[in-house]
Amino acid sequence: MTVLVTGAAGFIGMHVTEALLARGDRVIGLDNLTAYYDPALKRARLARLESRSGFTFLPVDVADRAAMLPLAVRHTEVTRIVHLAAQPGVRHSLVDPFAYVEANVMGHLVVLEMARRMPRLGHLVYASSSSVYGANRRLPFTETDRVDHPVSLYAATKRAAELMSESHAHLFGLPQTGLRFFTVYGPWGRPDMAPWMFAEAILAGRPITLYEGGRLKRDFTFVEDIVAGVLGCLDRPAPAQAPRILNIGNHRSEEVRRFVAVLEHALGRKASIVDAPRPATDVEETFADISAIAALCGFAPRTPIEDGVPRFAEWYLSWRKGG
Repeated sequence: MTVLVTGAAGFIGMHVTEALLARGDRVIGLDNLTAYYDPALKRARLARLESRSGFTFLPVDVADRAAMLPLAVRHTEVTRIVHLAAQPGVRHSLVDPFAYVEANVMGHLVVLEMARRMPRLGHLVYASSSSVYGANRRLPFTETDRVDHPVSLYAATKRAAELMSESHAHLFGLPQTGLRFFTVYGPWGRPDMAPWMFAEAILAGRPITLYEGGRLKRDFTFVEDIVAGVLGCLDRPAPAQAPRILNIGNHRSEEVRRFVAVLEHALGRKASIVDAPRPATDVEETFADISAIAALCGFAPRTPIEDGVPRFAEWYLSWRKGG
């Protein structure tokens, strides 16, 4: 099987690509290596992939339709797509909102237009986000919940992508599964995400800010569990005109201060903590109902934070020392 993976040099993209290659699939990886965070990290991830047989890299921006649409003709061997390329970061959407519309809305539309032109494509799996649930208070979040009150532009762009996928499934019979990721963490994570920022500050002796005393709760999901779910869904195509949207999380809602305590233990250092009010872009709690994805592919996350955080910390310390 030949799989096209967008955002292949990203955090989740690298792990998904490695898993596909490990099971014998061929992978065409796309990434534009944007400078949203240090491209050296993306290049290091890419170097891991390029050392593997069966991997081809194309430096392409998914929002560039002049570069993307011809891929449908050049790569007729593609039978699956995993679309992970996006502009991430909830709070950064207040700083550069246009980047989110370009990457997450236009980029998603271009991928859909490319996908519907691929003659052998059997399934498109794409990344959505738990952020679409906005300020919903009924827990756990279920795919049938209303998602029309986003609290960030990032969330709004992810919901827009879901709606575009719905229309393309209806109009063109494009089999699709959208996955609402819940707070993914692990080795090779992003510098703008809480685990990295917390670890960096703790080791440097700088204070870390915890909103509302760290009582906010998140469904922290280890990246290896995420990969298992992505591949499980990829191998089970949705009906052509009945696209799926599924939660993919750990089904455990943990206080952020508990996550920090486990990280402190893993690093052997105590954190200096500053309290602050919750920003308008942040929700109080996330918690995934994963019964639908479990029924589809047997998804069963295996990694509590007590196991996953030390694995992230071990990798981070190695990266900090130069790999």
